[in-house]
Amino acid sequence: MDQKHTQVLYPSAPEIADWTDTYFRRTKETVGKFGDKRVTYAIFMRRPVVFAPRLAINWLQGIAKERGFEVEIELNYPEGRWVGAGEPMMYISGSFYHLVDTETLLLQKLGPACVGAYNAFTMCADLPKVAFLAMDARHCAGTEMAEIMAYAAAVGSDRAKRKVGAKGFIGNATDATSHYFGQSKGMGTMPHAMIGYAGSTVRAAEMFHETFPDQPLTVLVDYFGREVTDSLAVCRRFPELAAQGKVAVRLDTPGGRFVEGLDPPGSYAVLERHAPHAIRGYRDETQLRYLIGTGVSAAAIHYVRERLDEAGFPAVKIVASSGFGPAKCRLMAEANAPVDIIGTGSYLPEKWNETYATADIIEYDGERRVKMGREFLFRR
Repeated sequence: MDQKHTQVLYPSAPEIADWTDTYFRRTKETVGKFGDKRVTYAIFMRRPVVFAPRLAINWLQGIAKERGFEVEIELNYPEGRWVGAGEPMMYISGSFYHLVDTETLLLQKLGPACVGAYNAFTMCADLPKVAFLAMDARHCAGTEMAEIMAYAAAVGSDRAKRKVGAKGFIGNATDATSHYFGQSKGMGTMPHAMIGYAGSTVRAAEMFHETFPDQPLTVLVDYFGREVTDSLAVCRRFPELAAQGKVAVRLDTPGGRFVEGLDPPGSYAVLERHAPHAIRGYRDETQLRYLIGTGVSAAAIHYVRERLDEAGFPAVKIVASSGFGPAKCRLMAEANAPVDIIGTGSYLPEKWNETYATADIIEYDGERRVKMGREFLFRR
């Protein structure tokens, strides 16, 4: 990840009062009246996570610089390390007066990043030979969240690269956060709207190639419900690019229908040919849908790969998108789905209450003190 990029300091020191909890602001006024103390905060989460603290720390250090006070940050784990539920991730020490109103905003920047990194790691680790593209921006609640989640994907990806040699995330969809993936620009080719504009999948591919002749060509093939027909038509229109591995077909079939040429019996037959073990055990309805159901299933990916290979296009890549979160990626791994790239925004935390980080003060002027039940936060 690019360590040189400068994060925008938001909110800035003068804006904190408007965005923090009122009881923190009133505590700050009380401390200003009765005298400051040096305190130490312990930060933890209630579920296992992958530690992704950089944006929160950078923000707090920037606020300390603006306000002119010293803050001491003791990390109990390096970035990208697995942290267990309830384990203090870090200790923050400094002026109670200057720190008390930063708690809300600090936790906002920490918890979601750690859970997003955890999810990204598990996806990349389950599918180590698959490249991932972060397409989360459209699912984020504003640009600040988009930055937090891009950072999270990069942290989780880096951990998977270290642990299992995974390809991990190779880029993302927007320029603003591409630096987290070692890129200078976002990645992507065309949305469904461009195919609607062009009137045909092949014509959309032609228009893109004429506009960006040096770019690899990734074409959505589900717009007209002809995933196989349109995939082969694009390959035949660009045979040289297809032979060079510069053409990819992107499957984004909605959950309301099967990929062209498939139905339930056909989907079972495809997996029987390629991954019979995947459907032998008990599966709940969600798992079955990922394997042989509508939308972009494991069977659908195997089926499109079969048709491409039979037609003489083995170098053409398959990009899959639509609901690829940790659970779906795990099933794709079990089914040996021949996918080259997965476009995902579904590493975003599904249960937002799991993203809540918690801070408790454990020392006041060096004296250990914490609310009953949180003694586990004391330094050992």
